[in-house]
Amino acid sequence: MSTQEEKAAAFRTLHEGEAFIIPNPWDAGSAKVLEALGFKALATTSSGFAFTLGRRDGEATLDEVVEHVRLLDRSTALPVSVDLENGYGHEPEAAAAAIARVAEAGAVGGSIEDYDPRGTIYGLAHAAERVTAACEAAARLGFPFLVTARAENHIRDNPDLDDTIARLQAYDRAGADVLYAPGLRTAEEIRAVCDATSKPVNVLARPNLTMREIVAAGAQRVSVGGALTWAAVAAMVTAAERMRDDGDFSSLAPPPQT
Repeated sequence: MSTQEEKAAAFRTLHEGEAFIIPNPWDAGSAKVLEALGFKALATTSSGFAFTLGRRDGEATLDEVVEHVRLLDRSTALPVSVDLENGYGHEPEAAAAAIARVAEAGAVGGSIEDYDPRGTIYGLAHAAERVTAACEAAARLGFPFLVTARAENHIRDNPDLDDTIARLQAYDRAGADVLYAPGLRTAEEIRAVCDATSKPVNVLARPNLTMREIVAAGAQRVSVGGALTWAAVAAMVTAAERMRDDGDFSSLAPPPQT
């Protein structure tokens, strides 16, 4: 297995080369599958992990996430970045502590978002302070842990592109290594964000955009959030409904070997 320092170096190098996909496993088994398929790094999904616990997105604790990260890190040789939601606390110190905790579990990257689970977006100054604290915590680790700063406007009913760009620019200045605004809808929106910022941009994949189109708009990294989890669940539901309603077990046949 690679050491954490080796994984960290490999993860940073990925952000300096060609654009890449960082898929989101929901457990150790799906992580192993994605590694076997040739992906070079993994990112956790808060919604997918919460599903494995029988809970809604946002209902996993930091302790549970740390153990999840530890398991993923031991399961593959790939770098792991962690969806840390809001850092499991409102103050900058909480974001810093979350970075340190998952780094101890083997992660080499993590994201901090600017959404307050109480139902609002943090004020810009406070949000930037949280990013600064996360980056300072990462700098104390002794290896290149990459901090991704997330602007949540577009998935929190506030698709204000100008405000999203202003936030990402502030997080850029605060020291974030990667910038991320989930929910950008078009190549034009992605291009506007990439043109206005100086750090690698992560984009959440959309069914209406191809990898080629997203990369052409300037993105360096593409993630899928919980989408692979729900694709797997949908396949299970379809098979289970056929069993229940028609006594049809054909969906259980293994796929043809290629």
